[in-house]
Amino acid sequence: MTPSIPSTAPDRVRVLVVEDDEAVRVTTSLVLRAHGFEVDAVEGGLQALERIASHGAPDVAVVDVAMPGLDGIRLTRRLREEHDLPIVLLTARDLPTDVVAGLDAGADDYVTKPFDGEVLAARLRAVVRRRPAAASSPAGLVGLPGPPAAPARAVRTVRLGRIELDPEALVVTLDGVPVALSATELRLLEYLAGNVGRVVSRGQILEAVWGDSSWTDARVVDTNVGRLRAKLDPAAIETVRGFGYKLVVP
Repeated sequence: MTPSIPSTAPDRVRVLVVEDDEAVRVTTSLVLRAHGFEVDAVEGGLQALERIASHGAPDVAVVDVAMPGLDGIRLTRRLREEHDLPIVLLTARDLPTDVVAGLDAGADDYVTKPFDGEVLAARLRAVVRRRPAAASSPAGLVGLPGPPAAPARAVRTVRLGRIELDPEALVVTLDGVPVALSATELRLLEYLAGNVGRVVSRGQILEAVWGDSSWTDARVVDTNVGRLRAKLDPAAIETVRGFGYKLVVP
């Protein structure tokens, strides 16, 4: 985790590091600053909530899982309830239960300690790139960053059985009722909708939604597909065992 020459870095992206181990907290902060991030660091979940309340939400949060008091999983749930910001978990154990619990809580990705500074910086850049340029729509949905505003044009709504997706307004409805999706969930739905009826592999989904299939764990895909099924029509996304997933329209 020795700071190195930064690669192309975000334009002063604000990172909140939440880590109870002082050595890891300091070293992580140094590494991220060396990569061009603006870093604020606190030692626990409650301190993170207080810092956000007083200074506003950061662009991305790096949260340790195993912390006394308000641990990383519960902090992630709290942050996800109140804010739309990318969250990357730090875990000392690469156990499926820990990973799935963190992803189910709303985390966007995770890294396992000890981690390489280049890897952490790359993952933060990736989740920040996926953050929507427009924070939310009137329906409380978030979506993809898009090009500069263009002249008004007809809205093209994608109908997928009981589901309707309006990519212009970033609105998704189920039987006419708006459904709140995270930015990652919306990107996943848009990708599946663009390949309706076709089987897409986890690697293809990782590349399209997360931007790099080489380092993101495939369990991220499974968890986010599970979230979509729970929020939308469970029958709309089929699991093709041994291959991946397929969006179907009844």
